[in-house]
Amino acid sequence: VQLQASGGGLVQAGGSLRLSCTASGRAFSNYDMGWFRQAPGKEREAVAVISFSGSIIYYVDSVKGRFTVSRDNAKNTVYLQMDSLKPEDTAIYYCAADPTGRLHLYGSSRNVVYWGQGTQVTVSS
Repeated sequence: VQLQASGGGLVQAGGSLRLSCTASGRAFSNYDMGWFRQAPGKEREAVAVISFSGSIIYYVDSVKGRFTVSRDNAKNTVYLQMDSLKPEDTAIYYCAADPTGRLHLYGSSRNVVYWGQGTQVTVSS
């Protein structure tokens, strides 16, 4: 499985960005999908996770009410709509996939089987 992420960029605080991640292969609808981020000097953290069915969604507390994760299984694509961006959201954002069903249960990078290449998000103050 290959994951191709796009949509990062430079935005002012308060602005919005929409990340997209498209997966190769036919089993996308069976995968839990997630977005992780890693800022310089910090550990990679789960930002949002959506179960294979879309019925279970997790957000890290710091983005609740500002970010929205969604998926379109017909397009093999998962999205992360990021609104009201803050400078502390600056990081490299990674798309992640898990075919085992554990990612939506534990939200850990240890449950990620496939990683995308990362896309830079920079929020200026």
